[in-house]
Amino acid sequence: MEIIKTEIPDLLIIKNRVFQDSRGYFVETYNEKTFAENGITTKFIQDNRSKSSYGVIRGLHYQLNPHSQAKLVSVVVGKVFDVAVDLRKNSPTFGKWHGVELSDENHLQFLIPQGFAHGFSVLSETAIFSYKCDDFYAPQSEGGIIYNDPMLSIDWQIPAEKAVVSEKDLKLPLLKDVPLNF
Repeated sequence: MEIIKTEIPDLLIIKNRVFQDSRGYFVETYNEKTFAENGITTKFIQDNRSKSSYGVIRGLHYQLNPHSQAKLVSVVVGKVFDVAVDLRKNSPTFGKWHGVELSDENHLQFLIPQGFAHGFSVLSETAIFSYKCDDFYAPQSEGGIIYNDPMLSIDWQIPAEKAVVSEKDLKLPLLKDVPLNF
């Protein structure tokens, strides 16, 4: 396992070892001991999976304290552009985002700590997206930022006319208007 640091502290890309032969491949995606040896002590308690088609943009979502969630995300099938936005008020990188392509070919994982908004766009015909969370879903703590906030200027790598965004996500506020407690 290789831990790749991003320009935003605590936001990590994990490159797992892939064992491939004529039968296919094997990859260990989570090992608590190996993570701890690499300084990652997050205890995950819930796993989620979604399936989406090309052009879907999900996010940007987060949960406020006391139910903020760290996430370990990956793609089981297909390819996505995954984005995390730093929402920690006292962070020197507040409001900055980092994106990474995750796919069933590169086997990368993205470790998103608490205090970040998260979203992704689907770049392949379909994608099955998997994520581990360190807290349970708490609808009363749910928050979000509209995906096309001009302050963030995220390039979702999807032409605007092909973007598929839920009604709920289209009603999300701008970053400057969201309540934060990180």
